[in-house]
Amino acid sequence: MGQDQTKQQIEKGLHLYQSNQTEKALRVWMRVLEKSADPAGRFRVLGCLITAHAEMGRYKDMLKFAVVQIDTARELEDPDFLTESYLNLARSNEKLCEFQKTISYCKTCLNMQGTTVSVQLNGQVSLSMGNAFLGLSIFQKALECFEKALRYAHNNDDKMLECRVCCSLGNFYTQIKDYEKALFFPCKAAELVNDYGKGWSLKYRAMSQYHMAVAYRKLGRLADAMDCCEESMKIALQHGDRPLQALCLLCFADIHRSRRDVQTAFPRYDSSMSIMTEIGNRLGLIQVLLGVTKCWMIQKELDKALESIEKAQELAEGLGNKLGLLKLHCLCERIYRTKEQQRELRDHVVKFHECVEEMELYCGMCGESIGEKNNQLQALPCSHFFHLKCLQTNGTRGCPNCRRSSVKPGYV
Repeated sequence: MGQDQTKQQIEKGLHLYQSNQTEKALRVWMRVLEKSADPAGRFRVLGCLITAHAEMGRYKDMLKFAVVQIDTARELEDPDFLTESYLNLARSNEKLCEFQKTISYCKTCLNMQGTTVSVQLNGQVSLSMGNAFLGLSIFQKALECFEKALRYAHNNDDKMLECRVCCSLGNFYTQIKDYEKALFFPCKAAELVNDYGKGWSLKYRAMSQYHMAVAYRKLGRLADAMDCCEESMKIALQHGDRPLQALCLLCFADIHRSRRDVQTAFPRYDSSMSIMTEIGNRLGLIQVLLGVTKCWMIQKELDKALESIEKAQELAEGLGNKLGLLKLHCLCERIYRTKEQQRELRDHVVKFHECVEEMELYCGMCGESIGEKNNQLQALPCSHFFHLKCLQTNGTRGCPNCRRSSVKPGYV
């Protein structure tokens, strides 16, 4: 298969893919991969296969094609192709919750800069690295990466990247419980979709609606949450987007749990868990198990709640997800207080505070914890964040957290 024929077949596959004929598109692209002698064409078709498998939630296949793409990029001896292939390798590992590997591959991308195309990929590299740091609950570095990605998006007038970063920032602020910002950013993403997204994939609309649904639920606006989640789920079903279907099912379950309708919540959690297991989203599984635990607690089935916690703890420890561990220690504390088991209670109180210290989840001004309840937060240029009211009351001549970390141990 020559260069022109390769190009035609890739375009044919793209047309099929955009018409929702995914399996036919995959067959066309696989045929190109088997028969084409054009390395640049092979590189491009591998990119199509990586994107398609990512959207279907076939992350192990995504990783397999990313590894082949690296070899093809080396054959081409082109730094742009090599940077792009390392970015795809980083993204594959991000989807499989291999966050340390993601960060490592992202750093490789950033060290390979030199050409215009490579520099334009910097925003996507920063976004992937930010998502990985967020998966590890390293909040300051996650925020630094997201803000860097946003700057690249603005400088390159890349509205699609800006939309994706806004969704990640919505997730970031949901985790540290500034629900006003958790809603603001996906709403901004939805605006970008409305203003610029006529030719975009519908996944951008679905993604913004899902993150809005999560924020609305946290704010107690359950009817709004349900509307947004239903719209997101409709698009996810139309496009066979398994990862988003799993997230929407989790959100539906959480909404029902917020309404104390445990019997409706349980089957939604089960369906979400099934897809999360199938695609390998271990971070999502932790969220499902947290929801299931809370349902058992509502029903006062404390031993069953502890069984769910044990499964979630194993996953959180394996991933290095510190926020998940903190939430689990908090739930254990409540359970053992009810059971009046003082030794276990004390153990989880100590571990909870260790997690808070490790993640620096406290305001450097008032000393109170961050992420315990809904609070307006403000980040300084160094990406340390504080209660907004503390900054407004006290002002700052620099970051107190940075000042503390720069003091030499001998003078503490």
